[in-house]
Amino acid sequence: MVRKPPCAKGNSAFTLAEAVIVMAILAVVALLAIPRYASAANRHRASAAAHRIVADLAAAQARARTQSASQAVSFSLAAGQYQITGMSDPDHPTQPYVVRLADGPCAASLVSADFGGDATIVFDGYGVPDSGGTIVVRAGDSIRTITVDPNTGAATIQ
Repeated sequence: MVRKPPCAKGNSAFTLAEAVIVMAILAVVALLAIPRYASAANRHRASAAAHRIVADLAAAQARARTQSASQAVSFSLAAGQYQITGMSDPDHPTQPYVVRLADGPCAASLVSADFGGDATIVFDGYGVPDSGGTIVVRAGDSIRTITVDPNTGAATIQ
């Protein structure tokens, strides 16, 4: 029985040309996928920031109701953060409850916060806001607008 040497014809292996073609196809696919991934990540971050704000507004409203006392949420555009006045951070009870949107999973920024001419919304002891308003957050090219109803204080994302 005669054996073929390893370099003989009929051996299955990739040629350099085939490997280069496969790598070129993979590079084209990657170039098409990267912008889509970045856009999807920005949409997710903007939505996460908006949902966080909506949840915190609801928490502040519920706190106002349970304590029968006014509860303010102040937005600082320059610092890219907001604070629930008088509430301590659940993870650090000695510190105030401040959310920096640029930190953590959101990696977003505050574009605007307007509640009847100022950047603070105050819920009275019944949970009714002093005014309605809007908050706009951005992550990359993705923008989400949160609207607060002036009568109920319910926040919705658009």
